Amino acid sequence: MAKTMKALMKKKSAVGASLEEVPLPKIKNGEVMVKVKAAAICGTDGHIYSWDRWAESRIKPPLIFGHEFCGEIVEVGSEVKDLKVGTKVSAEGHFICGKCFFCRTGQGHICQDVEIIGVDTDGCFAEYVRVPAENIWVMDPSIPEEIAAIQDPVGNAVHAALIDEIVGNNVLITGCGPIGLAAVAICRFAGARKIFATDVNQYRLDLARKLGADFAYNAVETDLVKEVLKETHGLGADVFLEMAGKEKAINDGFKALRKGGWISLLGITDGNVSLDINDGLVFKGAKLYGINGRLMYDTWYKMEALLLSGLDLKPLVTHSFSFEEFEKAFDLVLSGSCGKVILYP
Repeated sequence: MAKTMKALMKKKSAVGASLEEVPLPKIKNGEVMVKVKAAAICGTDGHIYSWDRWAESRIKPPLIFGHEFCGEIVEVGSEVKDLKVGTKVSAEGHFICGKCFFCRTGQGHICQDVEIIGVDTDGCFAEYVRVPAENIWVMDPSIPEEIAAIQDPVGNAVHAALIDEIVGNNVLITGCGPIGLAAVAICRFAGARKIFATDVNQYRLDLARKLGADFAYNAVETDLVKEVLKETHGLGADVFLEMAGKEKAINDGFKALRKGGWISLLGITDGNVSLDINDGLVFKGAKLYGINGRLMYDTWYKMEALLLSGLDLKPLVTHSFSFEEFEKAFDLVLSGSCGKVILYP
């Protein structure tokens, strides 16, 4: 194995990134080294690349970023007994302490001392990445690399969409970024009745239809509440999956939800939002779930079952680039005219 590797780095507190030749990481006794086969660009990576307010407050350069990937184990630590060199893997990107209240009560996904790969530790936009053995997820060989690489966002969609009843229900999804688009496909595959999707980007609205949405509305040009009520005989959507993080989308979704329905909030807002809690939630007797990442590892088992049962996410992956073409890749992601974008080392 070489002593150096290519890595896409955030070297300084400024817009952009650079492709560097850096020393190969050294694994600890309880870790494995993974040769990255494919890595996907997340919205979080877009924030880091464009160096917005969140990134400035959260990221400490120099850092190899990126947290969505698949690859092959090429080295195992001395304490790792159940993983073998040559195994195709992905990984849960939240490294938890295992000792806090949340970890010890089965809620590791909200660990109070969590570290996130590619945010708090060096990530996967590199030829090799080191990962704690307990975070490794062995991938079925039949799952294509580009799908294996996007298990992180797909897991968010699975958690949000399947936390309550979907079968036979009318589902409203606000925000057709990659997680919202994955939710469209998951809800269709899981037996939703009608799926309503909203966004302001026509490319992604077209992609939502391709993935199974019955209706795809431009949120600016459409009276969403009126359309949902019309298509549900005045009842409203049974389920509201919020993926946009926009105040109008949240309020429209609350209004379009039927009495007794349920809501998953996953979208991250820019700040505080104003909500009509009385009419939108309390008087409707609705259930509200806050979604943070994936359940460790319940969501991973569900993802695997869905994919092996025929869930088709290939239309979600729309573009691919080499590491050397990272600027084109990030320009595309930031434009919004894409689904998931894959980087190959």
